[in-house]
Amino acid sequence: MTNSAKAEAVLALHRFGMGPRPGSIAAVGTDPRGALIADLDRPLTLTAAAVLPTSAKAYRTVADANARRAARAKQAQQQAKKQQTASAPAMSEDQTQGQGADKDAAEMAAKQAAEAVPDPGRPIYLQEAKLRTEAALAADIGFAERLVWFWSNHFCISANKIQSMSGAYEREAVRANMLGRFVDLLLAVEGHPAMLFYLDNLGSMGANSIAGINRSRGLNENIAREIMELHTLGVRAGYTQDDVISFANVLTGWTLVPPGDNPEHGGEFTFNPRLHEPGGQTVLGKRYEQEDAEQGRAVLRDLAAHPATATHIATKLACHFVADEPPPVLIEQMAKTFRDTEGDLKQVAIAMVSSDEAWRGPPSKLKRPSEWGVGMVRATGATTVDPVRFTGGLELLGEALWRPSAPKGYPDDEASWIDGVGRRLDIANNFAERLAGTADPQAIIEDVFASEISPEVKQAVGRAESRQQALALLFMSADFQRR
Repeated sequence: MTNSAKAEAVLALHRFGMGPRPGSIAAVGTDPRGALIADLDRPLTLTAAAVLPTSAKAYRTVADANARRAARAKQAQQQAKKQQTASAPAMSEDQTQGQGADKDAAEMAAKQAAEAVPDPGRPIYLQEAKLRTEAALAADIGFAERLVWFWSNHFCISANKIQSMSGAYEREAVRANMLGRFVDLLLAVEGHPAMLFYLDNLGSMGANSIAGINRSRGLNENIAREIMELHTLGVRAGYTQDDVISFANVLTGWTLVPPGDNPEHGGEFTFNPRLHEPGGQTVLGKRYEQEDAEQGRAVLRDLAAHPATATHIATKLACHFVADEPPPVLIEQMAKTFRDTEGDLKQVAIAMVSSDEAWRGPPSKLKRPSEWGVGMVRATGATTVDPVRFTGGLELLGEALWRPSAPKGYPDDEASWIDGVGRRLDIANNFAERLAGTADPQAIIEDVFASEISPEVKQAVGRAESRQQALALLFMSADFQRR
């Protein structure tokens, strides 16, 4: 393989994949564009995914634990009160001072009893994180995995709000649909219970609905606004506040089955007509007269086909993979493919990597912490992770897994991450210390990167006082930090 072919292979792995790992240069070969396209045809099912609970099952598991916790707390509090009553004589007025201490003791007993019931949400989250991360480590190229990460962030939820469902949501709604048509992906994510929970739609009710009249509760506009502004059309796309309100009314009744007496149900999507605002609604100038969940699905289908959606999606993809300010020609090429194929996301991804515009810029885009962290681990050849350590490291770097601070997800621009590069040094040093006995920095340079590392970095690594220092210098170099 010529030096230019090696350089293009490394660029393909950095810009569009998960970074070089042992054997990945050979996997890319002399046709990096063809290799990236072929990567989209590999199976996307997570290894051992069968052991993971569905989102509904995870939701019920946590709900059951919460119910047991509440019951244990109530029992402990009642028992403490019985013991206090049995041991206390009839009290005079000057003996009531001990009542406060007795109350505190009862509350402490309730708290301890509740804490004795473990929270199953955390282990489920860590198991999901482990399999997701190890899929990225094991991939020869990782273009398809990067697309999973992109779409999961585009349609983000937060594990801070719905921890039990966060990984299953990505598997069920995103991973299963992100190489199909955009409309199918959109319908899957917006109708997923995790999204409805995250964007506060479970209790949203129309003012004239049965529940709205009886409970005097109101409409929640969150999901309608975020779908238009973040998920489809983008900002300044011509929709109004009236459109948001009408769309929010359309989505009333989209909720989930509450956990109840039936252990086989709870946490699944359902349409509750008692919450739904009756009558037709006008969104973006079109009237929708359906009376059930099909009303919302009809609006989503039209949003998916809107020209502004094609441009918004193409822009976000190009910004993520290519540059903070991607070439307008590339955006138009991808948007045209989106429109011409009715939102075929696999064809949009192929159009991106097939365009010369996607390859011309130097590797100057700063990787997000998750990309850098996985790339660092991949370079050593490791294929397994400790999920507690790995997710903890991402949290220290400001990109906690499935925990963005807002519905817009984690940013993709350099300005949002450059101030945190210093913290990466601590992570790199810690990782280098643990791997110094097994990872050879020279082997990483020569074998994993095919010597496509800058001369300055090679020199610095060669002059390092220890293998740990050499690894840390390599991990912190621009060759690792940028793509």
